[in-house]
Amino acid sequence: MDKWILIDGNSIANRAFYAMPPLTNSAGLHTNAVYGFTTMLLKLLEEEKPTHMLVAFDAGKVTFRHEGYGDYKGGRAKTPPELSEQFPVIKEMLKSFGIAQFELPGYEADDIIGTLTRMADEQEVETIVVSGDKDMLQLASNHVTIALTRKGVSEVERFDPDEIRGKYGLTPQQIIDLKGLMGDASDNIPGIPGVGEKTALKLLHEYGTVEEVLAHTADLKGKMKEKVEAHQEDARMSKKLATIFREVPLENKEEQLVYSGYDKAMLAETFRKLEFKSLIERLDLPEAGAGAEGGVAPEASYDIVFAGDLTAAALNDLLSRAESVYIEAYGENPHQAQLLGLAVPSGDRVLVVPYDELMDRAGEPVRNWLADSNAPKRGYDLHKADLALAWLGIELCGTTFDVLLAAYLLDPTESNQTLSFLMHRYNLPLVQPDEAVYGKGAKFKVPDNATLCSHLAAKADAVRKLVPLQQRDLESGGMDKLYYELEQPLAIVLAGMEKQGIKVNKGTLEELGAELELGISRYKSDIYTHAGMEFNIGSPKQLGEVLFEKLGLPAMKKTKTGYSTDADVLEKLEPYHEIIKLILHYRQLTKLQSTYVEGLLKEINRDTGKVHTYYRQTIAATGRLSSQFPNLQNIPIRLEEGRRIRKAFVPSEPDWMILAADYSQIELRVLAHISGDEKLKEAFIQDMDIHTKTAMDVFGVKAEEVDGNMRRSAKAVNFGIVYGISDFGLSNNLNITRKDAAKFIEQYFEVFRGVRGYMDNIVMQARRDGYVTTLLERRRYLPEIKASNFNLRSFAERTAMNTPIQGTAADIIKLAMVKMNEQLQERKLRSRMLLQVHDELVFEVPQDELELMKKLVPEVMESALKLDVPLKADVNYGVNWYEAK
Repeated sequence: MDKWILIDGNSIANRAFYAMPPLTNSAGLHTNAVYGFTTMLLKLLEEEKPTHMLVAFDAGKVTFRHEGYGDYKGGRAKTPPELSEQFPVIKEMLKSFGIAQFELPGYEADDIIGTLTRMADEQEVETIVVSGDKDMLQLASNHVTIALTRKGVSEVERFDPDEIRGKYGLTPQQIIDLKGLMGDASDNIPGIPGVGEKTALKLLHEYGTVEEVLAHTADLKGKMKEKVEAHQEDARMSKKLATIFREVPLENKEEQLVYSGYDKAMLAETFRKLEFKSLIERLDLPEAGAGAEGGVAPEASYDIVFAGDLTAAALNDLLSRAESVYIEAYGENPHQAQLLGLAVPSGDRVLVVPYDELMDRAGEPVRNWLADSNAPKRGYDLHKADLALAWLGIELCGTTFDVLLAAYLLDPTESNQTLSFLMHRYNLPLVQPDEAVYGKGAKFKVPDNATLCSHLAAKADAVRKLVPLQQRDLESGGMDKLYYELEQPLAIVLAGMEKQGIKVNKGTLEELGAELELGISRYKSDIYTHAGMEFNIGSPKQLGEVLFEKLGLPAMKKTKTGYSTDADVLEKLEPYHEIIKLILHYRQLTKLQSTYVEGLLKEINRDTGKVHTYYRQTIAATGRLSSQFPNLQNIPIRLEEGRRIRKAFVPSEPDWMILAADYSQIELRVLAHISGDEKLKEAFIQDMDIHTKTAMDVFGVKAEEVDGNMRRSAKAVNFGIVYGISDFGLSNNLNITRKDAAKFIEQYFEVFRGVRGYMDNIVMQARRDGYVTTLLERRRYLPEIKASNFNLRSFAERTAMNTPIQGTAADIIKLAMVKMNEQLQERKLRSRMLLQVHDELVFEVPQDELELMKKLVPEVMESALKLDVPLKADVNYGVNWYEAK
């Protein structure tokens, strides 16, 4: 039996955008609306199992309704670019699902759905309409149910004619009359001023329709009579505007609505680009490059040999002619990864060394080869392999080429550069994905020895085939110098830092934890006093009931579980009640306790007394490093309690010091250099406070006239420009109107015309070349820069503007790390580089090298790359990381 589902695309996308927290993928694309839309679709598919499905969209701003009323929808705010850029992505996602989508110039999505529901009524087909717009209730019938989103997009309230009658005392057709009387501010439909839903329902219960209300105006009294008499035409027009047109010319649409399921490989590819990893796992979709069936192992063109089967001379001869190496360290955290073995191809043979053999006597020549810095190693994710081997007491030296690192440089927006995917990209025989060999998650299992050895050999052979192709591409793309002089040496530097680790004083952390517990307890008690009752502060549902029902605070938005109590909502409520500030501080303290105190205590290595983070070089499209296991880049420092966590990070040697140096406003200095803007350059050359200088120029005042709000606004727009901020984003940051935010941005560009010129020129260049580069030639391709779709093109343009700035800043601190490591080695210093945290480098330094390091570190950092404005690094030191700030 047929079942149709018709979805109001614009309405659901809007609901999802505002209901979901901000989400972006590593390419910087906003994805919260796409994610919310997708989860709603999955729920519908699982629960309803439709035979036909369609998502309707508005085709443009002008419809036939504007012909009779030019101000229709005129009061609507411009769609935020953070949302508009997601519409083409939503449509691409629908294609991957195999779901029909439709839009028609001159009509709205409502009209398309209205026409299809008329057809459904005629054919007596069960139909569900999904929307956030109450207008759709007029379409309800014995065959058509309206599902209105009520809590974000995950929960809906269903209405058939009986439900509408029970809730409003109206028929579906009278919903049009309801809107005719009360109007709709969101669509700029006037209705009768002063008539709200309650009054409109009362009138309709008595008279039935707009026309009958107007015919009985004489029966009305007082101001109500005056309002109705004065706005009769508004009421008639409003009813007309609210009426969904159900005669849209749709030809053969029923056939196009047929839904027969999705292609797993296509959906996996889309989700992978969007980085919806949880949805890939939820639907058990195949790994990239694997195809719908998970890929087929290639036919081997080599013989597998084992170390124990070779003489020492034969084994050493094979290793001396090694073409690549593949080291299988299974698990995300390399400090805890399970080493399964390795494989080394040489001519028509591949040496496979399982873990047990590597660790016993037969594996000694292989271990020696791995540690030989004169024996070149070309492999895949050798950074991770280096760490996994180190914990087993095995050195890895002589790494010269890493396929994963090269793949990242060649396409930094690709989030899953597996060997399977890379072989697929270069049209080489596919390698079986790991999941097909080991299973996934809790189902992970090391296979039998024959299967394992075959898999390792195939991967090593794949590396051998990929290396020359990637070397060619790096050279043709002008990134060979970036690879060999920056990224490859940096991988070795990072591995050294990670193996070294940073010592954490467990007692200091525990003391801080005890203090936090006392503070949490005090805040909890104060919150209960203000609330007049005890409740679970950590429960959004209970907190919402206390704030919005018991205390009567204004509810800003709702979620699928009730009232929203997220940070944005609470910050806006702060002026209304003292309890809000207490709750915000309570949350901060509980997060510090659970995530950073308790979390760090769990990460301290029992043998070393240190935490050993893992720096990922191949995650961020901008070139930034990413810290994991634990993430030491996210330790909060806005709160004093957060900053105090750094007290626990101490030198690993007695009487040594922690020294920290961080770049001052590096991205704005890069912007000054790249744009050539004279005012920006002047500020940095004269060592002025850049935010004060910006406020002076934008507001046209002297330095002494710049107040706190002016500087705060200038700071927000300075950093916002670097990250491609919109008027929507700036208005949220400064809590001002979008109109004021847009005006401020325009004033900024009027003053800093060199910045405007740079942004215009870089977009033109990107459109011409298809990519942008950093000062060190890091490249980012922007295929959407020539897209006909405005939203896709706009996103690519913003990326073109900010990538050279952010990417160059990332390159500079990486370059400083490589050069600093060289200085430490050349000068034979005992000082050690321990951490990189955004624009900061952290060292542990013996007392007799302190004076030298205080000069050397900033010298190296400030001379890492020559710019038209000076780079500046501030240095501090102390007995712990806290004092070094």
